[in-house]
Amino acid sequence: MSSEGKKLFNIIILGVSFMFIFTAFQTCGNIAQTVITNLNSTDFHGSGYTSMSIIYGVLSASNLISPSVVAIVGPQFSMVVSGVFYSLYIAVFIQPTTWAFYTASVLIGIAAAVLWTAQGNCLTVNSDENTIGRNSGVFWALLQFSLFFGNLYIYLAWQGKTHISESDRRTVFIALTVISLVGTVLFFLIRKQEDTKAPGDDDSTDEILGESSSARNKMMRAVAAFKKSITLSFTKEMLLLSVTTAYTGLVLTFFSGVYGTCIGAVNRFGSEEKSLIGLSGIFIGVGEILGGGIFGLLSKRSRSGRNPVVMLGILVHFIAFYLIFFNMPNDAPIAPMEGTDQVAYMIPSKEVAMLCSFLLGLGDSCFNTQLLSILGFLYSEDSAPAFAIFKFVQSICAAVAYFYSNYFLLQWQLLIMVIVGFFGTITFFTVEWGAAAALAARGSDYSSI
Repeated sequence: MSSEGKKLFNIIILGVSFMFIFTAFQTCGNIAQTVITNLNSTDFHGSGYTSMSIIYGVLSASNLISPSVVAIVGPQFSMVVSGVFYSLYIAVFIQPTTWAFYTASVLIGIAAAVLWTAQGNCLTVNSDENTIGRNSGVFWALLQFSLFFGNLYIYLAWQGKTHISESDRRTVFIALTVISLVGTVLFFLIRKQEDTKAPGDDDSTDEILGESSSARNKMMRAVAAFKKSITLSFTKEMLLLSVTTAYTGLVLTFFSGVYGTCIGAVNRFGSEEKSLIGLSGIFIGVGEILGGGIFGLLSKRSRSGRNPVVMLGILVHFIAFYLIFFNMPNDAPIAPMEGTDQVAYMIPSKEVAMLCSFLLGLGDSCFNTQLLSILGFLYSEDSAPAFAIFKFVQSICAAVAYFYSNYFLLQWQLLIMVIVGFFGTITFFTVEWGAAAALAARGSDYSSI
């Protein structure tokens, strides 16, 4: 197999592995608050929103050290161990206890930081400036199939149910745990790149699976990676992109946890309200897959750069927020176990709710594929620290959003996303114009999304 073929193979395996792991984790996140609401009459007193807030809070802090961890143990082993912790978190729901639930939330926060830093390293090392757009799209599309499969099962299994029984819960989470473990094992199929070096090396790009020479060398790499993360955090481009990244963190919280809870709380949806959570996840996944596939395939043909894709993303999201505001009761995110009988500005429509799910996924793919692409382009020699900063900002904003989701009515959550999204789009445009100027200075065509 040629070098280029080996790199594309690695990208596909990376995407498929993440697809399995996040089929389990994102489905878990989508139904967690609904399942927990049905548990809170027992001795279990956890909160899905609080758990996610812990996860993303710990994740954000752990990104300060994740480049060092990847430098010491290598990207492949980092992803394998992280996948095991994802599986343990999901397994907690088989027989949940409050202490185990929150302990697992802390551990998976650490694991997620390492996993996504190693992923960014792997994506960048297996790409160049001509293939980073395509590879970002391919990875994102494969990853987002995770929203389709898990939620399809939830839709079919929970159709007509108004209460989630203990048997229903155990069956779902045993299956999700096994799926997560399958994805973890697949990381072993990623092939080594002989001509690459580790995060923190001064004279190279990064390693995907490079060999380490000694314990001292590993520590030097770890320290160098940590210093590079601090240095990159205060560059103009990274500060500007942090606003865009912050928006993706708020949207991640909304579509992966809050919106499904809103749908499941609307009593006017009748006996379908719980199964509609799964159907919503499917439509989010379709939007994500469509966006990732299109922007990946068209990346080689586009001569207008990343800005039009991001502009499409913000317009699609604003339409979705407007429709959700009119369709969903204002108290839906914080409704009790009995749900809500309130009505917004129209009678709640299942069709409009599913359309909004699709638009949320499509808009999210616009932002994330272009962020992955521009980070890989701008920081090809410092991919691990750059992607660690990306996940730091995204996850801390997701943690804040999960926290306020316990208290804020729907209208305020939508308003926050509109404001941050507007400014995030402007800051992304600014960085992209700079990237275009850099390409022009090097005499390259402005043709890579």
